Amino acid sequence: MADRYGSDVLNTDWRAPKRGRAVEIEADKGLVVEEVTTDWCGEIVAVERDIMTVTLEDRRGRRRTFPLGAGFLLEGVPVILCPPTRKGPAAKTRTASGSVAVPGTTARVARASRIFVEGRHDAELVEKVWGDDLRVEGVVVEYLDGVDDLSEHLRDFRPGPERRVGVLVDHLVPGSKESRIAQAVAKSPVGKHVLIVGHPYVDVWAAVKPERLNLEKWPTIPRNMEWKKGVCQSLGWPHRDQADIARAWKHILGRVSSYADLEPPLLGRVEELIDFVTAGQEAS
Repeated sequence: MADRYGSDVLNTDWRAPKRGRAVEIEADKGLVVEEVTTDWCGEIVAVERDIMTVTLEDRRGRRRTFPLGAGFLLEGVPVILCPPTRKGPAAKTRTASGSVAVPGTTARVARASRIFVEGRHDAELVEKVWGDDLRVEGVVVEYLDGVDDLSEHLRDFRPGPERRVGVLVDHLVPGSKESRIAQAVAKSPVGKHVLIVGHPYVDVWAAVKPERLNLEKWPTIPRNMEWKKGVCQSLGWPHRDQADIARAWKHILGRVSSYADLEPPLLGRVEELIDFVTAGQEAS
């Protein structure tokens, strides 16, 4: 007699996809996959390892970003998309700033002079591109958590002829708070030993060329929204807490390998600061 209630679900794997068990594959560019919850089908054009996302471009050139992992079909078969295997780096012939790399060079003893930047992300970007040069020159970069207290930091540091300070400021444009702080320092007793320069961007993130992130331009964020969180939200990246913001920055920084990935207004200012703090000085 037929079983009126059908087969015993406990004797089957009810979790298995109807098309078969999903298999893990690397999300290599060029693969065409379908995202099952949206039926979005497209070619893999970008994989963001740091924030674990994949971008698919459909046949009309439209793009959407999804989390890596389960939930995709490849030729009708369930797959779990994983980040592609990293390739080993080639030997460097130049530093990230464009200088000729000198193999075997050790870090120089630190100079008394310093470069101050506004925040951790500024410091990490400067290190990524100019780190080799700064070590050769013996220049230390410190971050301040903003420039509101710059005068106090300078008072503690006591700049002088052999203790110069270069300061890199975000959003240094006429009429801004940052420009007023810079003017006050320039008129102070230590002003001749301090050089404050800046770039026009709201945040140093925007000094990274947008095309390095497959963007036409950085999103425009309303003034009443925290800029970094607004950028992440606009781009479809996680943005719930500071950990998400940190992962987003790690992803952005990962797209920077040399000076060619940065906007010229930032490049010139950093080079200017390095020249200022090393002019006519020897490392201590």
